[in-house]
Amino acid sequence: LCRGGLAERLCRLQNRERSAISFWRHQGISDAKIPSDKSGVLIVKILEMFEECTIQVAVCQQLEQSPATLSPEDAVINAGEPILKVLFARETAAHLKSRPQDVIHIYPPWQKLLLKNADVPVIMNTYFSQKVLLSEHSETREKTYSLTKMLIRKNIISLAQTFRLDDLDDELHQESSDNQVACAPQIHNNCDSKQHLLAQSAVNDSLLEMVESQGAVGWREARVRVVIQRVYCLPAREGYRSHVQGNRTLCATPIINSDPPNVRLCLLVQDAYGMFSEVQLQSLSSADDIEQYCRRWEGKFCCLAGMKILQRTTRGRTLGLFSLIDTLWPPVVPVKVPGQSQDSEMMTTNLPPPSFCYILTLQSGEIHVEVDEEEQISNLYQPPAVRGLKEILQIDGCNERCSFWARVLYLRLQTKHSVPINQREIWLFVTDSTLQNVVHIIPKVVAVSVAASCVLSTEITEALSVASQLVFFKDALWGNGRIICVERTVLLLQKPLLYSAAGADLSELTGPVRLDELDSTTQANSVCAVRGTVVGVNESTAFSWPTCNRCGNGKLELCPQDRGLLYCSQCSEVVISPVLKMQLEVFLSCPSRSQSTVKVKVWHEMSFGLFVLINMLLSLQSYEVQSVLGKEVGLLNCYVHSVTSHPNCVALEEIVLL
Repeated sequence: LCRGGLAERLCRLQNRERSAISFWRHQGISDAKIPSDKSGVLIVKILEMFEECTIQVAVCQQLEQSPATLSPEDAVINAGEPILKVLFARETAAHLKSRPQDVIHIYPPWQKLLLKNADVPVIMNTYFSQKVLLSEHSETREKTYSLTKMLIRKNIISLAQTFRLDDLDDELHQESSDNQVACAPQIHNNCDSKQHLLAQSAVNDSLLEMVESQGAVGWREARVRVVIQRVYCLPAREGYRSHVQGNRTLCATPIINSDPPNVRLCLLVQDAYGMFSEVQLQSLSSADDIEQYCRRWEGKFCCLAGMKILQRTTRGRTLGLFSLIDTLWPPVVPVKVPGQSQDSEMMTTNLPPPSFCYILTLQSGEIHVEVDEEEQISNLYQPPAVRGLKEILQIDGCNERCSFWARVLYLRLQTKHSVPINQREIWLFVTDSTLQNVVHIIPKVVAVSVAASCVLSTEITEALSVASQLVFFKDALWGNGRIICVERTVLLLQKPLLYSAAGADLSELTGPVRLDELDSTTQANSVCAVRGTVVGVNESTAFSWPTCNRCGNGKLELCPQDRGLLYCSQCSEVVISPVLKMQLEVFLSCPSRSQSTVKVKVWHEMSFGLFVLINMLLSLQSYEVQSVLGKEVGLLNCYVHSVTSHPNCVALEEIVLL
């Protein structure tokens, strides 16, 4: 806060006010006693209570006195006594825990507000209030009531109604605009009760207004209309997951050590005022249907009901969520501004980015999300901006979301044994036409890290395990020279219906894929092509083993019926023509890296007849090293394990591209 500014002064005033209220409550005023000094004390009896805009409104009758001999039930309502509306702040209402028929003493400095064209005065500044218990019967009733929670009706008054921004019913337009403060239903007032019913059934368009009017507990009857900007899955962090059938929660089962891990379907929505919210829907056993949800829901309007606030998060707490929100800001069309007329043109370029976001979740047993799939795509929807990999690698910013098409050439799982398999990251080595057609300044193949928090569908994992695929990376994260797939990143095989390519070359690869040759700029955790001459072989690490020629199983056994045959337990058949695999570590002399020791782990496969293979293994016959030395090695596709300067060494492994 600026020193000496209005905000700092207001903050100090609020702190002093809270301290004064706490000190007053600890003055030793017992709930069973009435202070003798009652000068200026307003004594009221509550007739009706409801909540409006987080303020508790109590319709009360003023009492001239509250004798100690009378209980609240004996305080007879006199028709001549004035009716008041008393406003209690949320903290004060929680302290009083008032109910109808309770007697409340309101101590100065309370204030009375007289509204124009309104007969009922409003009492404000009621922080110094005390509920009076006058008899043993009242104390017993209070203890009984404390065990049950008081359900207070909430009135939803739209800001659009308050500021006359929407065209509502003609009768509402005819009401006096000077009576906007007292929006709650009046006693014996048919017009206000009609307004209340209309507000209950109307669809709101402001997430913030709905949250403030309904509170953190959630809303049931009220609905808010939003636009679905993104659909994705998040890992379910809870200890239990809900099986959903239709729109009702059936049961909960533990998911600890479950396989596969269950995920939660989520929506990133935006309202007419530009505010975002993440809606966490039901749990799914997998993300297999994410492509269908993206195609059907993104860009469509939906109505949310039966929501509750799971968390109010800020930019500093969830950078991943706000990095996605930043790609959708500023809005492509003008958004509404609370309190301003919507007929004037509003600029969207100078609007400050959102600093907080509400994460909403479901209340069980309710109809939660109504998506109008037949409606046209909203003008507020911003599809992912697809760019080429060359353009992404030249971005100067950090933690920016990017979307691109790329062909996956090679897949590699993280090999840290201290990390569980389901928590290891996957490296995808990808390329596109923008990288294949450039000079050596930019690499022809880029490594994309897929974090364990990124949910992959079974369709993606199965497709990548078989062959090279053209994959759409939606909302990946770019930063510090790396592309990372994190939470809220979606990988798809199908082309989305809507996407924008601002001058990006998205043409398909026509010729064979080329890798960068090994040179002085080659870095670890990359792929390259190597050529050179074999100058040495590490015999101590060389080994060979037979594999099944059908499934590739490398753990063959001797057949129980015939010890002269090999048996594959996966195929449950005898292996007649096994394939002998060999692993060698050879040292190459490479002209492109003449000052470095280049060590390559190469693999060889040779097909042998069964008896030849058995005799070779039994006699431990090995290859001749001299026959390998001096051989010219063509372009080998290799993965770079490490690059060190002391000693100057490059460790490679021969790989097979998808």
